[in-house]
Amino acid sequence: MQCDLTGAQILRPGGLVPDVVSLSGGVFVKTPQNRRIDLSGYWVLPGIIDIHGDGFERHLAPRRGAVKNLDAGLVATEAELAVNGITTAVLAQFYSWEGGMRSPEFALAFLSAWSNMAGQFDTDLSVQLRFETHMLDHYTQFYDLVCRFQVRYVVFNDHVPHQALAAGKKPPRLTGQALKSGRNPQEHLRLLAEMHARSAEVPAALQGLSRRLQARHTLLGSHDDTDATANALARGLGAMICEFPETKVAAEAAVTTQRSVVLGAPNVVRGGSHNGNVSAADLARRNLCAALASDYHYPSLRFAALALAKDIGLARAWGLISSGPARILGLSDRGSLEIGMRGDFVVLDPDSQRVMATFAKGRPSYLTGAVAERFL
Repeated sequence: MQCDLTGAQILRPGGLVPDVVSLSGGVFVKTPQNRRIDLSGYWVLPGIIDIHGDGFERHLAPRRGAVKNLDAGLVATEAELAVNGITTAVLAQFYSWEGGMRSPEFALAFLSAWSNMAGQFDTDLSVQLRFETHMLDHYTQFYDLVCRFQVRYVVFNDHVPHQALAAGKKPPRLTGQALKSGRNPQEHLRLLAEMHARSAEVPAALQGLSRRLQARHTLLGSHDDTDATANALARGLGAMICEFPETKVAAEAAVTTQRSVVLGAPNVVRGGSHNGNVSAADLARRNLCAALASDYHYPSLRFAALALAKDIGLARAWGLISSGPARILGLSDRGSLEIGMRGDFVVLDPDSQRVMATFAKGRPSYLTGAVAERFL
């Protein structure tokens, strides 16, 4: 599309200003175009970049076990992303002993569908694989999967309930987890105990895997760091992203060691963590956050940024869902409305906080209401 966006408040590094943005050939350009779109009363903001989200699961399996057409689920996912102003999304898929949609088998099915649908979306959809580190018998299989599908982002994860197992206690939610995984509770407990018993083997195996992944220039991260020790271990693996640290100490340690802290936008919207972890809003205000992620709720990204804008300003707050994640992911062609950048932008109604239009690479992925009439 070739056009000039006029009349709107445009987000620049210093904040919102009345300005004109021109589009041509899928990028922002300096030369005015011959078609003016009056967006008076609205804001034009950089397209949102979601660095970690698993909200797509409800589209792939509307009910547990109802997984029939993953292609259709990805189409529905892109539609929800566009409605929420997201122009680039990292789909966070588990590779876990937890089974179901987190199983190795489902990861393969998901990656196959994602690969088959490549190039069919305006929204840029990439993948993050979250690997459960105690699955020692799967290291080769996991690495082969990364290579086969050219996965560029891997996060190390450990959900084994070590504390309960070490104390000889029944782990919490054991029966529910077992049923979800398709195992009986006794079999599930035996699997957990076996993984826990081999914990001493994990560090060396992880070092080997991380070296192979780094040789492929794979972006590495860790998940749910609890303290400075966990941060040091992750930093030693080359995991330069710290996802959802559970404490302020862990976040401070990550920033001190030049790791990028990613926090959950739902945490900000809720006013705190749903499971008692550190407040994401508090860390963001203290400059201990490089990016916000949708986690499980795509609308939370813009709501969190707009909420934080009251304390840290809109430019800095919106940067947590645009330029911040772009920098972390190495996407130097997006994240701002500057000349030469990709034509990824959102038209927002500042009163309702509703997204009225989303453009990716200069093409509309979502248009509605009065703004749709102005474009059409």
